[in-house]
Amino acid sequence: MAQLDGFHMQPDEFRRRGREIVDWIADYMERVEGLPVLSRVRPGEVRAKLPEAPPRSPEPFEQVLADLDSIILPGVTHWQSPNFFAYFPANASGPAILGELLSAGLGVQGMSWTTSPACTELETHVLDWLVDMLGLPERFRGNGVIQDTASSAALCALLAARERKTGRASNSDGVPADLVCYASTEAHSSIEKAVRIAGIGDRHLRRIETDARGAMRPDALKRAMEEDLAVGLRPFFVAATVGTTSSHALDPVGGLAEVCGPRGAWLHVDAAMAGTAALCPEFRFIHDGLEHADSYCFNPHKWMFTNFDCDCFWVADRAALIQALSILPEYLRNKATESGAVFDYRDWQVPLGRRFRALKLWMVIRHYGVEGLQFHVRRHVELAEWFAQRVDEHPQFELAAPRPLNLVCFRHVGGDEVNERLLETLNASGELFLTHTRIDDRFTLRMSIGQTWTEQAHVESAWNTITASCPPGRDRSS
Repeated sequence: MAQLDGFHMQPDEFRRRGREIVDWIADYMERVEGLPVLSRVRPGEVRAKLPEAPPRSPEPFEQVLADLDSIILPGVTHWQSPNFFAYFPANASGPAILGELLSAGLGVQGMSWTTSPACTELETHVLDWLVDMLGLPERFRGNGVIQDTASSAALCALLAARERKTGRASNSDGVPADLVCYASTEAHSSIEKAVRIAGIGDRHLRRIETDARGAMRPDALKRAMEEDLAVGLRPFFVAATVGTTSSHALDPVGGLAEVCGPRGAWLHVDAAMAGTAALCPEFRFIHDGLEHADSYCFNPHKWMFTNFDCDCFWVADRAALIQALSILPEYLRNKATESGAVFDYRDWQVPLGRRFRALKLWMVIRHYGVEGLQFHVRRHVELAEWFAQRVDEHPQFELAAPRPLNLVCFRHVGGDEVNERLLETLNASGELFLTHTRIDDRFTLRMSIGQTWTEQAHVESAWNTITASCPPGRDRSS
């Protein structure tokens, strides 16, 4: 390669510095277990350590690395710690990180097939692999795309549903005021955001009640739809959740489909966290009825060791999605597109540009193989079962919800104030990080077990820390 002029980092220096960065990341993997999981910086503390103005002249790379350790790392909450049990995981792994590095190095802008054929075709092929790996319905084969997050997938599904219901009139004439969509009271906040962005409005989002397990009730959905139809409104979209954020409740997809089909409503299934479990045949009950859904998504960046961001999204009818989102200005016209023989994934998403996300997913699947991925999923579910048993046996704790997979919702029997103080104490210790929710309007702790490096010893240590931190006194018998 010819020598480049100016201030660019030359290949030889990149090679040297790249090794330093890879070493830094490898060292981080080895030491992250010993770092306080939740960052202890105060608001504004990171910015206060940064200079007021950017550097006028190039700075030594050594200084950048030094600041990474002294300024940035203390302000990081360590999602890659094996003691991270909060929210849902945002996993990384060696092959995923290397795939991300390759994607960055290639610098592909994969908006259309012609801008990088491999970017498009690898994505299509890997998503077809996942149809087989997860046991998804055949109607999704050839109809998959990678979005950034499940939030974007929900928006795209809703837009496609809107255009299908209106015969593609919404994009040209504006959104009719009679469209109504439905989600359970436990559905993710992204549904509400999608409704706002799509011009439907909160007023036309119906929150459907759930059963004792936190799952949407088909009879309640049917009743709400019938009430809306009776006053001239048009049900067009239902968001089902397989693994709710609060408690991992599983909406009955088949029962909801029976309600949606006769009324012409698009059924979207969000399995952002739980979907990875379907790698194991014994957990595919979570997808019962999925063959009747119009769209489906799950996040490999949560539980399949593929670093953020990576959401896999399928539609049964890709024409509805493409028609809702396709715009073809002159500067994007090309022979491949006009031939109709290729996918242009820009038409399957909101942004025009797109990264080569399939590369890291491909590398993860090839590194672990199906058996390796299944091993770790089963291991995490076993660890959650072990933790749930400890809770159930302890006189001062109780399970707050059923545990279908790897999330345990539990609480101290002493009430909300006790649980709030307990959570603050645990997170301040730096030894683990938990988050909370409310179930039956009671403050509830969530133990999410699915981080890449979490093993039995980490779960046992977490349980010991929890029990050692709880106040003496009241138990279930009092």
